[in-house]
Amino acid sequence: MSSQDIPEENLPAEQGAAHDAAHGGTTAVAERGDDPFADPGLPAHKPRIQDIDERAAKRSERAVAFLFTLSMLATIGFIAAFVIFPVDKIVYIWPFGHISALNFSLGVTLGLALFCIGAGAVHWARTLMSDVEVADDRHAIEAAPEVKAKVMADFADGARESAIGRRKLIRNTMFGALAMVPLSGVVLLRELGPLPENKLRETLWAKGKQLINMNTNEPLRPEDVAVGSLTFVMPEGLREDDHNFNTEIAKAAVMIVRLQPEDIKDQRELEWSHEGIVAYSKICTHVGCPISLYEQQTHHVLCPCHQSTFDLSDGARVIFGPAGHPLPQLRIGVNAEGNLEALGDFEEPVGPAFWERG
Repeated sequence: MSSQDIPEENLPAEQGAAHDAAHGGTTAVAERGDDPFADPGLPAHKPRIQDIDERAAKRSERAVAFLFTLSMLATIGFIAAFVIFPVDKIVYIWPFGHISALNFSLGVTLGLALFCIGAGAVHWARTLMSDVEVADDRHAIEAAPEVKAKVMADFADGARESAIGRRKLIRNTMFGALAMVPLSGVVLLRELGPLPENKLRETLWAKGKQLINMNTNEPLRPEDVAVGSLTFVMPEGLREDDHNFNTEIAKAAVMIVRLQPEDIKDQRELEWSHEGIVAYSKICTHVGCPISLYEQQTHHVLCPCHQSTFDLSDGARVIFGPAGHPLPQLRIGVNAEGNLEALGDFEEPVGPAFWERG
């Protein structure tokens, strides 16, 4: 239906004229002239109850402070839940069913902490900050000195109108809530993994631990190791069905090679060996690959990943490849039962170089 098909008395302009005539006024179009896009202006400002009643303003202030305080308590609850609930604890919560107690508590407390800050800020702005609408003309993007001065003046007016200096209860609780919420993120950083402590520097090897043959799971005796042979051993007490086997063997895997004592060039290597039997870490010092290739004639061991080569007759020094330092040696001896045993742990961390080596 076009405007020509609508009776004139039903047209918007005619309705507006009839309304104005009935109320003794003039039409808006007449007031604005012929420009239908003229600025109609702002409606008259209506004060809120908080603007005229200080008791209502105090109630709003307490409500905002309550939300900020609740946010702080929720943050404390977040940290407490992180400490209290184990990762594997499952609880039934209707209507969600069986869920992780840790995940549920962390989500609820963190969500409540963030929501209360937002709700408090909104309630503050809606009830206590100035709600007078201010119209400003468009201006060029480049700010003139007088504009900068006006911005700073407006900022000062906004700070004054927000009553942040006068409403100390709101200010202090808001600062407390904003200061405590980041603690949730700090606590979450703990989930990046357990603190390494000295775990990268220490292995399961210790004085008196027997060398267990990884093929037979039996203690290794000197007569079991032939000249030119390569044997892999692990510390006594470590079993393949242990839940932490892979973690521990990645540091404690050792290879045993028997050389002729006169072929050993390094004096410390000779002193730490037993009748020509030397024990070295099996973990390559380049990127941690397991070393498994041994050349009997040259006494060299080769890492299959990037061809780093170590001379076991000369302190396992690097003679080729990208490895940065020799393989750590394990000092060994023989116990009362005639079995090979460790005389301590490695004196330096095994595997790839890390920050403490500079």
